[in-house]
Amino acid sequence: MKNVRCIRGISVLVLVVFLMTVLTGCKDMNSRDEDVAKINKMKKQETESVDKPGKKDAVPEIEGVYLEKQLELTYADGFDVYYYSEGYKVVRVYDSAQYLLVPEGKEIPENLDSDMIVLQMPLNQIYLAATSAMALFDALNAVDAIRLSGTDVDGWYIEEAVAAMEEGEILYAGKYSEPDYERLIDEGCDLAVESTMILHTPKVQEMIEELGIPVFIDRSSYEKHPLGRTEWIKLYGAMLERDEEAEIFFDEQSKVIEELKDFKNTEKTVVFFYLNTDGSVVVRKSDDYIPAMIEIAGGRYIFKDLENAESKSASVKLTMEEFYAAAVDADYLIYNSAIDNPVDTLDELLGKSELFAEFRAVEGGNVWCTGKYLYQATDIVGNLIRDIHLMLTDGDESGMEFLYRVK
Repeated sequence: MKNVRCIRGISVLVLVVFLMTVLTGCKDMNSRDEDVAKINKMKKQETESVDKPGKKDAVPEIEGVYLEKQLELTYADGFDVYYYSEGYKVVRVYDSAQYLLVPEGKEIPENLDSDMIVLQMPLNQIYLAATSAMALFDALNAVDAIRLSGTDVDGWYIEEAVAAMEEGEILYAGKYSEPDYERLIDEGCDLAVESTMILHTPKVQEMIEELGIPVFIDRSSYEKHPLGRTEWIKLYGAMLERDEEAEIFFDEQSKVIEELKDFKNTEKTVVFFYLNTDGSVVVRKSDDYIPAMIEIAGGRYIFKDLENAESKSASVKLTMEEFYAAAVDADYLIYNSAIDNPVDTLDELLGKSELFAEFRAVEGGNVWCTGKYLYQATDIVGNLIRDIHLMLTDGDESGMEFLYRVK
């Protein structure tokens, strides 16, 4: 056992030495990039015990420039963006970190807050491991800012992402938990955009940062309002200097809410779920954005006070018996195939459990299924709200983008 541990320790040491050697010898990193890397490394050492930014934190002060405005947000409450003179910006992600965006050709201000991470613009060699953000980059016509992907070509449902990978414009650089560090260095990666899954592999985040690559953690999945997730397009718009495009796109998506704001709720009950291989049923917490979509669309989520006491995850596991007791009389069932394989026929659903034959929605022919594209479509969640509204009101099924009826 001691020999195994020794071998593992030597392997890790060899990997670190190798990567740092590659980094030191990299010819593509200019002096400004080196300055950013050094500053961020020093700040990381200084902020080991610093609390993550919270809502009550004061507006960041940046030496040598003044605050011009703060980004107006309608639904998102997980971030803020501050705009300063001379093009500087600060992006603050709550319960995570804050980032100073330094315009091209400008100097890094002195005396920054110890927890401020410096990002040198333009950002155009991004490693994207947060799959939900790709749709927002696509909506900004900024897929070309992504050079490396944490999802291989067969895992994407976004056409532009697939095309870019097939043409070699985006390269696969390993999934979030096992990135290809050498490729990150060779391609001059200037930012790693991660989902909160990276928090489960802190050593990976630490290694990326040790290589001088800033890590940005996308926390859009924690937004309570469905359009709060989409509003993160404004954050990426600020990062990519496409603020106006972000505003225009988000306003268009917000029209869905405006169209339905005076609609009287149908009071019809809806279940959103999928089945695990272990036989358990996975549903959403009552305060998640999916139940919020159902409410906005004119329905009622069947689980009124469902929480997940074990974790912060939006998903809750139920036994089939627990699920049956709560959902057997629901008016509509929506099967979440974004996680599991699609259910195309009622026979397939009954094959998962014969109990479904007793469900009101099954008897009434009101079982629906999502497409696999759903969780990558962060940009057009308003369209799913419209789909659910059409479902609840017996609208034109041909106009649906995410849902289809299971027959």
